[in-house]
Amino acid sequence: MSEISRRHLLLAAGGALLASPALVLAERLLTPAQTLGPFYPDQLPLDRDNDLVQVEGQAEPARGTRVQLHGLILDGRGQPLAGALVEIWQVDANGIYLHSRGGDRQRRDPGFQGYGRFTTGADGRYRFRTIRPVAYPGRTPHIHLAVTLPGLPRFATQCYIRGEPRNARDGLLNAIRDPQLRELLIVPFVPVTGQVDEQVARFDVVLGATPAS
Repeated sequence: MSEISRRHLLLAAGGALLASPALVLAERLLTPAQTLGPFYPDQLPLDRDNDLVQVEGQAEPARGTRVQLHGLILDGRGQPLAGALVEIWQVDANGIYLHSRGGDRQRRDPGFQGYGRFTTGADGRYRFRTIRPVAYPGRTPHIHLAVTLPGLPRFATQCYIRGEPRNARDGLLNAIRDPQLRELLIVPFVPVTGQVDEQVARFDVVLGATPAS
């Protein structure tokens, strides 16, 4: 399937990506790693593009609030990393993963892709269309994100919603003891002006390793 750019998705933050205060902070602090988790898809979907809310062959789109998730993949000096494979996966609106043990399969939303991927260009940017994550027993809402660069092991982390009350009780999030580092994983999910049930979230990832040349 075509990528979001061919579906005329407009990112609300657009041209401001390279000039925001978040980028200045990103030059100083590396993104904390988190577990890949037990629910990375054990069988990848046939449709694995960066639009998770519309599955090829499914008439109905995903249930849930639409989210434009985007950001930059950077090195420790704040320079963009090209050729980074960015993967995301998360539960659907019913709290079910795209995994054989990820919940009640009968309740899984067939209109939600559950997994997507995007390869960064020279600007280091990635973008996805997905849904606002929901909670499930034992976890606050989150989106899993992994980055793989040529010659380097896969880096995994998770993106959380700023202002979500369950964050304070999430054991995995709060295992990051340094509050400044913990805050790097918590980002605003902001309503898109003029759109109903659509939000935008920016999540930059800063890696300490340098890819092989």
